[in-house]
Amino acid sequence: MIRETKFSSIDAAAISLAEDLAAILTEAIDSSGQAYFAVSGGRTPRFVFRHLRKMHLDWSRVIVTLTDERWVPVSDPHSNERLVRSQLLQGEAAAATFIPLYGGESSPEEGRAACDERLMAVGKSLDAVYLGMGGDGHFASLFPGDPAIDVREGLCAAVAEKSYRVGRMSLTATSILAAKKLMLLYAGPVKHAVYKEAKKPGSYHDLPLRLVLQQVQTPVEVLSVP
Repeated sequence: MIRETKFSSIDAAAISLAEDLAAILTEAIDSSGQAYFAVSGGRTPRFVFRHLRKMHLDWSRVIVTLTDERWVPVSDPHSNERLVRSQLLQGEAAAATFIPLYGGESSPEEGRAACDERLMAVGKSLDAVYLGMGGDGHFASLFPGDPAIDVREGLCAAVAEKSYRVGRMSLTATSILAAKKLMLLYAGPVKHAVYKEAKKPGSYHDLPLRLVLQQVQTPVEVLSVP
């Protein structure tokens, strides 16, 4: 269920991932008239977005959301929505529909129900999810030992502020794993060591990435830059 490909540079990996995502979105549009995918925030996705936005497909039939979001408005420089709007939804890709996780409520806990409603209104599961990973083995905003990792009901999980400086909203592990395809891109020896450890048996509470790598229901494409 896991296909691994190594690349010599982050840009080469980003191009390959963008091409694969475009193919998945095109296939979804052809088969159901609509494509729906989720993307991560952070530094590495910028490389992917710059290539993906140049892909020629019917962006008006594409719906995009986030795997997770800091509980800040789009005007905040740390907003993942801000990143997606400025780096992905440009040119032809501006025709895509974006569904935010942040809704302006006072906290993620207050905004969770509305977040669920926005995503459920799409009426289909995700065709693809582009994931990143942290040096602690987290993906989306599902961190080691955090209660959000065990949320199974609904599509959104509120992540309390705690040591993360700001509250977050994350897609639940269940909604991510229900996608038709998962795509993971990481770079560097530290994350590679975490990736190898996550492939070994153990608790997902220690390394959340195990939920992605040790499930068998959804194909996972792993792109890495040593």
